Order: sequence, then C-alpha cells, then structure tokens
Amino acid sequence: MLRIGICDDEADARDALYIQLEKVLLEGSEEVVYDFSSGAGAVRWLKNHPGEIDLLFLDVEMDGMSGMEAAEEIRKFDTEIRIVFVTGYTDYVFEGYRVNAFDYIIKPAQAKRLDDLLKRVRSQMYRERECHYTLKNTDGTFRFAMSDISYFYSEKRKVTLVLGEKEYAFYGRLDEVEEALDGRFVRIHQRYLVNPQKVDYIGADNVRLGDRSLPISRAMKESATAKLAKAMLGGEL
Repeated sequence: MLRIGICDDEADARDALYIQLEKVLLEGSEEVVYDFSSGAGAVRWLKNHPGEIDLLFLDVEMDGMSGMEAAEEIRKFDTEIRIVFVTGYTDYVFEGYRVNAFDYIIKPAQAKRLDDLLKRVRSQMYRERECHYTLKNTDGTFRFAMSDISYFYSEKRKVTLVLGEKEYAFYGRLDEVEEALDGRFVRIHQRYLVNPQKVDYIGADNVRLGDRSLPISRAMKESATAKLAKAMLGGEL
C-alpha cells in the first residue's frame, strides 16, 4: 500500500496533480489519502500521525511556511517519509539535498514523469518493507522501523507496540505479530515479544529494556534466554 499526501496552498494545483497521479497509481494498492493547503498544516498533521503517509508532494512556493521550511520541520521528527518537491523553477533542486528530498517535479506535473518517479518509490519500498512494521488502529495507519521498536505486549484482544515512551494499541493476536516478524523478535512470555537489540540485561526470571523489566515465563525461558544471549553477543537469531 502506497499512501500519498499532496501539499499546496492553491486548490487548483492540488487538483491538477491529483488528476495526473490518478492516471499512474496502481488501483487498489495506491491512493492519495490526504491533501494539505499549507506547509504548517502538513507539519502539524504529520507530527501526530507518524508513518501514515509514505510519499509527500510538497509545493516549494507557498505563502506562510514555504515548502522548504516545512520539509526542514518534518525532518526533525520523520527521516523516512519520501518528500518530492513540486516547483515551477529548477533553482530549488539542489536545496532539496539539505532535507534528503527523494526528487522534484516541475509544474505542471506530467503523467510520464510521475510514473517514472512512482516506479522508483515502489522499488525502494519493496526493499525496505522487511525492515518495517505497519499497524492500523482507530487513529490511522502507522509504520515503524523494526530497530526502533522495544517490544509488543498483548492484553485480551489487543496488542500494543511499545516504542520508547509511546505505545500504539491495535486489535490482533501476539502469535500473528510474531509470525509477521519472522523470528526477528523473541517471545519471552505468552504476553511479551521483545526486540533482542533493545535488551540490556537477562536475569533468572526477567529481562530489562532500559528502565522496564519484563517477565520470562518458565515454559519459554530456555529458548528465549539462549536467543537473547546470542543476539547480545552479536550473533544472528
């Protein structure tokens, strides 16, 4: 699923880009999910919805916060979203390197140019897919780098992803999450699935991840401690 956002302070420009994108998007798996009329509005929304947009078309010349200024703010909290600048001038092309822009599009956008760009986006996303975990809940769709996730825990019909001090709950089963992670996380308890790279300490009946202590069940102790110790010593699971 490729989720796209468009940010331009001119409604006609947003509509024109949307029409061209519709010609080249893969039906059923790619769509424009949000549009923004200001850079400040895009920054606020993206900060509260990490991972919900994969690709942002960002107009450079906007009133108020410019596209370049918006990109600089976005990069303070999101280094992974693909930003494509939309501009009427080529002067801004080299400035895009400062914010790790994926590419730029000259107005008016042409379907062929967009098609070529989307093929590159799809290829990159395919390569990165195995390094991310995506979840969907009532707040939206979120995508997280595996390396940032501390652990998952389950309670009744919900699973919660823990990332630092933040938690994201969604409906599901921990068995399904474990299967989707394909052995990259370690099951230490019926309720807990941990990222071995986040484990600081392995005790007789618990593990520690920073200031959090999680229990190891008797049934899983032997297998879990062996896997975690191997990971802590630099080996693969």
